[in-house]
Amino acid sequence: MLRLAHISDVHLGPLPDVTYRDLASKRVLGYVNWQRNRRRHMHDAVIDTIVADIKANAPDHLAVTGDLVNLALDGEIEMAKHWLETLGPPNDVSVVPGNHDAYVPGAFDKVCRSWAPWMTGDGVNSPVDRNSFPYLRVRGDVALIGVTTARATAPFMANGFFMEGQAERLARTLDATARQGLFRAIMIHHPPVRGAVSQHKRLFGIARFNKVIRRHGAELVLHGHSHLPSLFTIGPRGAKVPVVGVAAAGQAPGGKHPAAQYNLFEIDGEKGNWSIRLTRRGLTGPALPPSDIQVVELGADMPVVRELLVRS
Repeated sequence: MLRLAHISDVHLGPLPDVTYRDLASKRVLGYVNWQRNRRRHMHDAVIDTIVADIKANAPDHLAVTGDLVNLALDGEIEMAKHWLETLGPPNDVSVVPGNHDAYVPGAFDKVCRSWAPWMTGDGVNSPVDRNSFPYLRVRGDVALIGVTTARATAPFMANGFFMEGQAERLARTLDATARQGLFRAIMIHHPPVRGAVSQHKRLFGIARFNKVIRRHGAELVLHGHSHLPSLFTIGPRGAKVPVVGVAAAGQAPGGKHPAAQYNLFEIDGEKGNWSIRLTRRGLTGPALPPSDIQVVELGADMPVVRELLVRS
């Protein structure tokens, strides 16, 4: 059995010092949004509490599905690197970038250089770049497959992009890991589901991603971006794949989105007979000590979902 934790949308703060030159771009809008909204609801104490509870539960691996930073400032990217070092060795933590990590042109390349140890496939020694995705890590009987949808976009837009080249590479990776009899868990930032987020935040390439899943299969898709503890399915009838979102890991209680949570999966079984048990753990009140973390199980109120997760 492998125990896999999943967090997303950390939005580490506070922002480092910002110059007028830094704001001569789309960043000025993000900076205003941070000052008016995010800084009041995204707190380091929250993510520290979530990380402490993750470590107390000692998962075998941690998946981080993007948006570690806010404006992709050089200082933020470096701060996120140091934060990743506190999570654990790169061998035990896998990251895919989100739209905030590629907020302006050039930021994605800086993230790839800085966070490379956490976004490198097993046995790969070449530099990380856009063509490195999807990357593959195998832990026990689980194949962790990191996809990127991050790209700089126009002001007021937060879209993701899943293009043909990456689709072809993902198809090959899914086929190869299927031949090995592995459980295939895909990590992606934008939800590959229609209607999961508003139009200005949606993924371009949802149909392309779904086509790959229908033809080549997968067992689980983990995403962020929506800041919601969601659960969807994609794929052909009789072979539906769970698509699981999570509340933002830095979200304090009292905001318009659910307070910070993380997903904890217990993956067991063998090819054709996998079982997946999902537990959501998160903040439930205004205080922040670990005692305010409560287990939320997918249970009788979602019988179809529970059946899918347990018997997929």
